[in-house]
Order: sequence, then C-alpha cells, then structure tokens
Amino acid sequence: MINQLIEVALQCPYCWEEITLLVDGSIELQEYIEDCEVCCRPIDFVVEVDEQGQAKVAARLQHE
Repeated sequence: MINQLIEVALQCPYCWEEITLLVDGSIELQEYIEDCEVCCRPIDFVVEVDEQGQAKVAARLQHE
C-alpha cells in the first residue's frame, strides 16, 4: 500500500455538499482537520485503512 492514494467521496457535515478526499493508503489510522472545498469550514476527519486498502472515513463538525 506504499504511496497509494485512495479517493473517497463523502458529504460535508456543514453544507451537505459532496466532497472528495485523497487518503494516504499507507497509513492505517489518521486524524486531521481539513477545510471543506465548498463552504471552507473546518472538518475533523478520522480515517482508517484496512488490510485490503479500503478507507473508512468519519467526517465530524469541528468543535471550537
């Protein structure tokens, strides 16, 4: 899975528009904040990549 980018489509928890993420498939567990490409609000992402290279992404509102 080295250097494998996985494209994941999901909905922004703020504006509900579909957004696309590129996930690094070489890292099993990732947590980071990224702005929505539509409404520009910060989203907390938790990404888990399984042994088959499938990414499970949770997108949450960022709490201030």
